[in-house]
Amino acid sequence: MDLKTKPIIVVSECLGFSACRYDGGRSESRLVQELSPFVEFITVCPEVAIGLGTPRPPIWMVEQNGQQRLIQPETDRDLTGKMEQFAEKFLNDLSLVDGFILKSRSPSCGINDCKLLDSPDNTEAPIGKTRGCFAACVQDKFKDLPIESEASLKDDEIRQRFLQKVFARAIERM
Repeated sequence: MDLKTKPIIVVSECLGFSACRYDGGRSESRLVQELSPFVEFITVCPEVAIGLGTPRPPIWMVEQNGQQRLIQPETDRDLTGKMEQFAEKFLNDLSLVDGFILKSRSPSCGINDCKLLDSPDNTEAPIGKTRGCFAACVQDKFKDLPIESEASLKDDEIRQRFLQKVFARAIERM
């Protein structure tokens, strides 16, 4: 398979590429490792990209006054605007992309499985689940692309559907 037909997948950098998680660690994704010879990955860690260090105090999605905000309680910072600005620039700069694999449960990259809090101090009693701030921007901009988390791709049917769509898009570019 040559580069022209390799699918281009944006992937959360912490999924085996870099120790950029809030706790200074990284997650491993067997699927990401297995796909490496067959796809071109574009890695991204939105949290590091907006200037948060590694390790760093945790951030959370918090509902305030009817709006979802990305909050870092330890520093009392609202990072929503900064994350949305980064996401807009990053996503607009993508010339070609066939799909996304984002980190599950992340307040930046989670896809509908990120804890939603009613207070940044109430981390043990979430009021629901939501999209991470960066993931929301991805889903809003790329409605027609396959977008999954590494956790959802453990399901055989979801993984097969994702890979079919990603490879079909790459073939269409030929």
